[in-house]
Amino acid sequence: MVAAGVLGVAAGGWPVVAAQAGDSGPSMKTQLASVLGDQKWATPKPGSWTMPKPSPNGLPAIVNHIETQEKVVFLTIDDGYTYDSEFVDLVRKEKVPIMTFLTSTYIKGQGQYFWAMRNAGSPMENHTINHPNMATLGADAQKKQICEASDEIEKQYGRRPEIFRPPFGSYNQTTLQVAKECGIKSVLLWSAEFYNGTSGPGVGYNGFARGDGGKGFKPGDIILMHYRKGLAEEFKMILGWIEQAGFRPAAVENYLPKSLGGNVPDKPAAAQPGHG
Repeated sequence: MVAAGVLGVAAGGWPVVAAQAGDSGPSMKTQLASVLGDQKWATPKPGSWTMPKPSPNGLPAIVNHIETQEKVVFLTIDDGYTYDSEFVDLVRKEKVPIMTFLTSTYIKGQGQYFWAMRNAGSPMENHTINHPNMATLGADAQKKQICEASDEIEKQYGRRPEIFRPPFGSYNQTTLQVAKECGIKSVLLWSAEFYNGTSGPGVGYNGFARGDGGKGFKPGDIILMHYRKGLAEEFKMILGWIEQAGFRPAAVENYLPKSLGGNVPDKPAAAQPGHG
């Protein structure tokens, strides 16, 4: 069971924020801030990784893996068109860091599911309004897809997305330009995909495929998954693979500088006078 007063359990089985419009309790934003304040993910060991750098042209940087010596991988989950009522409880119980790239049209009617994910520690980042191939759209249509999705996510979950994942990994220079105008600081792609709940080319149902054609995990992999029916069992599956390979999941936002939408200061804090 989850904490009374902040979270409840809906008929579908997942936790939801209990306070509704008209309640006299703390605002949703206040509740969210207090819950998120308690969730801390491990940070990388000093000297074990290379922080991704901002793009020299001032547009959002493209990131598809993290240079690290640690045996860590980063689990990212896209879309949101189906919901697994067991998944939130699993993430909370096992304390697994993930990042959600939310297609904002799926908030309607199921906003509480992603509130629960947010409360479990997953950032809600931008995956457009309704999942088009961005490179086929003009500038105005691309800007609408990114800005309005960010508007809705900020309205619902209290924080404006700063990281964008284009559907199908498809983008162009126009995408980057309008993404910047919408407040996006980086574009996070992936180095491997777990085809949970579906079949991948050459790897079959629930297959795993690397973008470089290799096998298994590599340090700093960003792994793509999707919100699909049965996600809880599939998530247990990949967590088992990760553990067996001697790796662990880590929070990608703790490996990204603030200039790219992450949590790491872009420059180390200067030593204070008189304190070495």
